[in-house]
Amino acid sequence: MTNNRGLAADADAFAELVGAWAAGNDLDQLVAALVGRMTSDEKLSMLDADLDFWEGRIRALSMGPNTRPVPAAQCDRLGVPGLAFVDGPRGMAISPGTCFPVSMARGATFDPVLEFEIGEAIGREVRVRGGDLFGGVCVNLLRHPAWGRAQETYGEDPHHVGEMGAALSRGAQQHVMACVKHYALNSMETSRHRVDVTCDERSLHEVYLPHFRRIVESGVATVMAAYNSVNGDWCCHSRRLVTDILRDEWGFDGVVITDFIFGIRDAVKSVEAGIDIEMPYRMVRMQHLPVALAEGRVTWSQIDEIVHRIVRTLARFEHLRAAPVPDESVVACAEHVALALRAARESIVVVENNGVLPLDPTVVSRIAVLGALARAANLGDGGSSDVVPPYSVTPLDGIRQAFPNAAVVASDGDVGIAADADVAIVVVGVTKDEEGEFLDLDAQLPLLDQFAPPFADDDQRRRFQYLVDHQEEALAEPPGGDRRSLRLPLAHEQLILDTAAVHPRTVVVLTGGSAFVTEAWRDAVAAVVMAWYPGMEGGTALGEVLAGVVDPSGHLPFAVPVDEGDLPEFVVETDRAVYGLFHGQWWLDRNGSSVRYPFGHGLSYTTFEPISIDVRRADGGPVAEVTWRNDGDRRGTDVVQVYASLPDSIVERPRRRLVGFARITLEPRSSGTVSVPLDLAQLRVRRAGTWEWEAGRIELEAARWSGDPHAARWTGVSSNGPLLDAPHRAPEA
Repeated sequence: MTNNRGLAADADAFAELVGAWAAGNDLDQLVAALVGRMTSDEKLSMLDADLDFWEGRIRALSMGPNTRPVPAAQCDRLGVPGLAFVDGPRGMAISPGTCFPVSMARGATFDPVLEFEIGEAIGREVRVRGGDLFGGVCVNLLRHPAWGRAQETYGEDPHHVGEMGAALSRGAQQHVMACVKHYALNSMETSRHRVDVTCDERSLHEVYLPHFRRIVESGVATVMAAYNSVNGDWCCHSRRLVTDILRDEWGFDGVVITDFIFGIRDAVKSVEAGIDIEMPYRMVRMQHLPVALAEGRVTWSQIDEIVHRIVRTLARFEHLRAAPVPDESVVACAEHVALALRAARESIVVVENNGVLPLDPTVVSRIAVLGALARAANLGDGGSSDVVPPYSVTPLDGIRQAFPNAAVVASDGDVGIAADADVAIVVVGVTKDEEGEFLDLDAQLPLLDQFAPPFADDDQRRRFQYLVDHQEEALAEPPGGDRRSLRLPLAHEQLILDTAAVHPRTVVVLTGGSAFVTEAWRDAVAAVVMAWYPGMEGGTALGEVLAGVVDPSGHLPFAVPVDEGDLPEFVVETDRAVYGLFHGQWWLDRNGSSVRYPFGHGLSYTTFEPISIDVRRADGGPVAEVTWRNDGDRRGTDVVQVYASLPDSIVERPRRRLVGFARITLEPRSSGTVSVPLDLAQLRVRRAGTWEWEAGRIELEAARWSGDPHAARWTGVSSNGPLLDAPHRAPEA
């Protein structure tokens, strides 16, 4: 069989490459030989997604964006399978599927073991839908809680985010390739297509890149470059970010893809930067690389290098694609739903409690539930991360399940129902209307005019225009974007105050993807519970925590200030931003600002106490042995957090940095010890392209949250790299 150019088709060529590599032959030599057999057109076709731009837009307008995997980098003649991208991160975004709590909620679990299992489950479901690349490892740091897509990351701390993201990536890669995004400094939404972020070397390497490096070193297959620019260069044009740091310094040998549609604005610069694949359509490169090659602005050796990386990565992960595809019954199966419930249970954070919680189901006879969100399946953003489960349990559903013998009355706003209740529960917060992915038409339409290819013919133009004319809602400016305030909507605050005026035992349940300041109403209520966007079983978990069936064990993955004005400046619509060394808890500590709820804060129904911390050396680096005590009369789970500081430092740095954490479960009136690996590389200083250590005292605190006055402490002295056997943890196998 031949193709239309008369070249012999060899659909087994890629499979033979993989077999020869398995037999012990050199992979790079095998890849070079296969790339050498490709035509010029085939090589260029590997450099972008496999969908025509306008046909892709027509399909997205008529069917929706997440209806099937996005194909890229296929070469059918030689059997190169390419990629099949499926988005995330709260599940597999081709619905229906298991809807897990959003990543920020899972960040509150401080449970990488659970996150690994969630990654495995999502990977299985991605395979069922025909995907082999999961694009849901979102780890942009929460620089400010107003970020509209805060729900898609894990929190504000680099170590914590890195550990959680690495766990999700490794779990997913039991079945599919994983993609970590958005590289880098993409921590605002409304202005993402136009903002230039200025960031000095120390801030970049010590704050905004360590978590990406952690995930790269754990073996992630692909990296997605962001929309925004950094220090004057668009991320997809930045050789500094993509080649010098990601590839040369960190040793990343996988594939770098662009964010969708507007990642590349200059085909030549993208090649020079080291970008491998333009997603999700044939767009800028398809139009401009042939001309650039003819004019000598790009060389074929540069193209071959990119194609080599792509084929090499596909070969390395071919064992996943070649494995049997799970049965359709895996999607939202009982095992995965149980995992979603477990994640929701562990994520819930009790931030205030004057003793009203837990509610005893044998005593409580009447419960008033207030707020429209109590009846809503409020699962998170409706953009690229959207997951539609086969069902979902609302907060009201969950409360009724947990209190089967109580009369549960509900109203969106009639606080009079609380007058004769034993307790009032007010469910408030935000939805995808207030925060989430944002389509900025004012910014995007001019970019389409500038970068989209011509229509193939008049028929294609007519079909696209028909959809635009008859589906105005598809192009209408959606809600979402960045939040303009960390306060609840004013009507929600008023509902809380009105309810509390009727009933002193008022419990506030917060739903959303990030922090809320609570000063306008917190003194009026008896308890505050952060329930997040909790996934399909979130209502069940909430009811169980309120009833005391489950002891709350979630801890905040960010700090909540008393006054949101005490946080770094966050401008929603802007062309420029400056990212520095301090944000969140670090910023508040440095400025001496009041913190309402510190990073790592979370209450239990029992009483935990740090007892002691010691340090030992291990093959992978230093390990803290931490002893914890449960002084209460209930079994419970807590999060042991280890913070490190250099009290004699002459370098400006955070007061303390998280360097390790672990969950511990203890029986009543008992103690236990847990081993916590320490990532003391977080204490290094980046200068002039190298890492440096400061000599002097090092202090460790084993604490329940940042700044815990009851923390157990350990002090040591170091002259050259405190307690480290190696500067980085060894990658997982």
